[in-house]
Amino acid sequence: MHSAIAGNIGSGKTTLTTLLSKHYNWDAHYEEVEHNPYLDDFYGDMMRWSFNLQIFFLHSRFRQIHDIRKGKKTVIQDRTIYEDSSIFAPNLHDMGLMTSRDFDAYMRLFDLMEEFINPPDLLIYLNASVSTLVDQIQKRGRPYENSIRLDYLKRLNIRYEDWVKGYDKGKILIIDVDNNNFAENAEDLGKIISKIDAELNGLF
Repeated sequence: MHSAIAGNIGSGKTTLTTLLSKHYNWDAHYEEVEHNPYLDDFYGDMMRWSFNLQIFFLHSRFRQIHDIRKGKKTVIQDRTIYEDSSIFAPNLHDMGLMTSRDFDAYMRLFDLMEEFINPPDLLIYLNASVSTLVDQIQKRGRPYENSIRLDYLKRLNIRYEDWVKGYDKGKILIIDVDNNNFAENAEDLGKIISKIDAELNGLF
């Protein structure tokens, strides 16, 4: 089985991926952040590096899905390939931070890839206000994230809301991060686990 966690920057995807992986003994597939050769450059000059960054993530996510399909383990994935194509790349294009030529090339590549992938059996979406995102980004203290623009986060949040409303690829569970501190509160984590158990029981 393949579960995935979706959400904006700073919503807690990696933390929840780790916690759920330990609880269920699922194999965790993380977003390539620490060894990403483009992130620092991207946040310094989004226009110059947006296409490179999105292609890197697209390839990374496609490779993860390929590995998941080949394996026999139950997997939880930190962010989905659909967020790249439906949220991040279109947002960069609309903000004038990715050229139409690059965006069209990116989408043609994704459309081809999509023919070879399956969506997750369960999508867990972490819904968080911009203020919560900013607080959590500041707490984790990644140097390259210090330059993230507030309007960038706001635009991403709007796109996430629209994407989730229209999501029809499978089961989806929405977690209100503003009112659930699963990273530090075991009881809050337990509430999420109970909801996931209920969803999983309906999958089989």
